[in-house]
Amino acid sequence: MALFKKQSFLLFLVITLSLFFTPNSEPGRHNQHHPHYSHAPPPDRSIIIKPKFSSELLLSTISLPTTPRYSAATPGVGEWSLLQESVGVSAMHMQLLHNNKIVIFDRADFGSSNLSLPAGKCRFDPRAAKHDCTAHSLLYDVDSNTYRPLMVQTDVWCSSGAVNSLGTLVQTGGYHDGYKKIRTFTPCNDDTCDWVELPLNLTVQRWYGSDHILPDDRVIVVGGRRAYSYEFFPNNDNRVFPFPLLKETTDPKEENNLYPFLHLLPDGNLFVFANRRSLLLDYKNDRIVREYPEIPGEKRNYPATGSSVMLPLKLGNSSYPTVEILICGGARGGAYLKALRGRFMAASKSCGRIRVTDPEPVWVMEDMPLRRVMPDMLLLPTGDVIIVNGAARGSAGWECGDEPVLSPVMYYPDEPDPAKRFSALSPSTKPRMYHSAAILLPDGRILVGGSNPHVKYNFTAEKYPTDLSLEAYSPPYLGTEYAHLRPSILSIDGTEDNAVAYGQQFTISFSLGGFQLVPGEYLVTMVAPSFTTHSFAMNQRLLVLYVSAEQQIAPFAYKVTVNAPPTANIAPPGYYMLFVVHQGVPCHSVWIKLHI
Repeated sequence: MALFKKQSFLLFLVITLSLFFTPNSEPGRHNQHHPHYSHAPPPDRSIIIKPKFSSELLLSTISLPTTPRYSAATPGVGEWSLLQESVGVSAMHMQLLHNNKIVIFDRADFGSSNLSLPAGKCRFDPRAAKHDCTAHSLLYDVDSNTYRPLMVQTDVWCSSGAVNSLGTLVQTGGYHDGYKKIRTFTPCNDDTCDWVELPLNLTVQRWYGSDHILPDDRVIVVGGRRAYSYEFFPNNDNRVFPFPLLKETTDPKEENNLYPFLHLLPDGNLFVFANRRSLLLDYKNDRIVREYPEIPGEKRNYPATGSSVMLPLKLGNSSYPTVEILICGGARGGAYLKALRGRFMAASKSCGRIRVTDPEPVWVMEDMPLRRVMPDMLLLPTGDVIIVNGAARGSAGWECGDEPVLSPVMYYPDEPDPAKRFSALSPSTKPRMYHSAAILLPDGRILVGGSNPHVKYNFTAEKYPTDLSLEAYSPPYLGTEYAHLRPSILSIDGTEDNAVAYGQQFTISFSLGGFQLVPGEYLVTMVAPSFTTHSFAMNQRLLVLYVSAEQQIAPFAYKVTVNAPPTANIAPPGYYMLFVVHQGVPCHSVWIKLHI
């Protein structure tokens, strides 16, 4: 973090003054795609920037800006790169931590993985190898592209998690001996940190449940297989709260409501979506505030797996911003049962968007350019949504998906023309099927890993062998031809060790690579890192901060004053990635800590 200390600020200003960048007109190389997989048309070599100019942004008084973005002239943009051919463990679950390291883990009940534990370390597993001396979890270092094995004691298969205000991952549930377990992982700067199994347990078995961090730093744990309830951690009185929605939305034989979608709203209540139904839960008083209309079309939760995001919260003078939920993909009822018999139904092509803060909310339906079940949806620093991974047919479950969809899709929520809201991007060469995951990295790339639709690791399967690799997708904003637009944060002032209080004003100094700042064409965003598994990025949220002042401090250097989020309901305490986005191009983020 020495890069951002004040004593380096003058040095960076000097460097900034000497920066003059000539854009490279040749975009990055595109990977070839498999002819039998679902993909976008062959990529063109061109992309154009269509900035959105906003009259609302002034030099000294800034209202709510529109999100600047890229608009692809043709499909097929961005670039894939292979980071690791194998990390030895399939990335079923992933969590980015504030020291730029990622906890990755798989189920732990099937026998040996391809990553050994340190000498002398083994775990006892009566259902597989009695003594398993291989790792089912690892810690990946983003900066060095290296990893080391971690020791998880109980089965974390299809579990969930959330990061608390201290930056510790609280991880809940799993299978068999992990049904009720609570584990933690606290990041460290050496190789000493590892999983800790707490002596306290969950009150109810939680397998395929969802977690969300709350404003008071508790974690709410909702649902799971045959778990029609919710509870909290910490849970001093062992209370469990019945939740009829989960029983009412359970389809016979295939459920379709596991891993319910959870989003904390700025009023402090929790939006909960299961199958096709959704409601607003006042978890403090155990009451339903309101129910929303059913989403049209297909089922949306496991195994008819779609994905969900809460669109960016744009913070202006009001402490209660408009809130919209976007849900994409899924499968028709019966898709799972038919897939078990080798019949793969076409996946959903639809997305539903609902403004949950409206007096009478309604779903507005749109179609993606590609059908998808098991998609991963992530919020980008720009406020756009990227959709990766998944299949065009079938459902989630072992051997239940077919026709991998290799091309990511970008969704531009602020685009007024519905026909222009989606854009297909460069395809990967690797199918990412059941038990794959994706997360946003601090530099704006997307980390993608996993894919194992088999009971055990199977590297010779005719279709979709187990994949232990990690790759990164670089969205078009990371192209070298746009480096002259990319900001670089020099310092964050008005804070102590980049920690800010609710409602506090602080300043961000940043430079541009030889390019003048265009008023109205930049954003300051905060992104909470997600716990991603089974196509749902739990706890992710993006806030567009209110900018109250702007100052040019050198030919290519600027200082802006922003307001931290006003309440913990809008942004729970903890670590966030802070981005400056200029004309759709984000900087490398800086971690800040939001505290009460």
